[in-house]
Amino acid sequence: MKPIEQLSDDEFARLAQQATRLPDAPEELVQRAVALWPAVPAVPAMSAPGLTHQALRTLQSGLRVVAAVLTFDSASRPAPAFGMRAVGGDTRHLLFSARGRDIDLRISPASGRFDLSGQILGPDESGTIELATQAHRLAEDDLPMLARRVNLDELGEFRLEGVDGGTVWLTIRMGGDEIVLPPIDVGVGLA
Repeated sequence: MKPIEQLSDDEFARLAQQATRLPDAPEELVQRAVALWPAVPAVPAMSAPGLTHQALRTLQSGLRVVAAVLTFDSASRPAPAFGMRAVGGDTRHLLFSARGRDIDLRISPASGRFDLSGQILGPDESGTIELATQAHRLAEDDLPMLARRVNLDELGEFRLEGVDGGTVWLTIRMGGDEIVLPPIDVGVGLA
């Protein structure tokens, strides 16, 4: 076989056509490659922690449930050693990613409580955001929830005021998706 630099245009075109007709990998090798990443078993909806009755209805209605992943948390950054930036901030900043969307969340202290504000970045779609808090614990497996819901504005922004400190669950419903954020400890990491 000639070196590629010495091939004529016709020879190069013929070689390129032959390359597109390469056979698939043997089925045994494909199965061994797939087996390297074991399937994650599905968690039954009834056993998922923090799942509200509304979320269970959503699962039954056919919306696609998407789990958001935390990509940034200002509370987990080490403070710089010197200067003005060494002083802790009043606002905690969290960033989540979920199915082509980024969820920017800010938590700010406000008169002994907290304000949550943010924006959904991604496809421009209307939707709602629901905040659920653990009201009280009656028994180990019985966690009643109190929920508040607000509509996203035309820029995908939202604001939830007067939230008590503690664990909260945020759920965003938009465009056929129900985006579930991991539990968030409100009041953690604020100066």
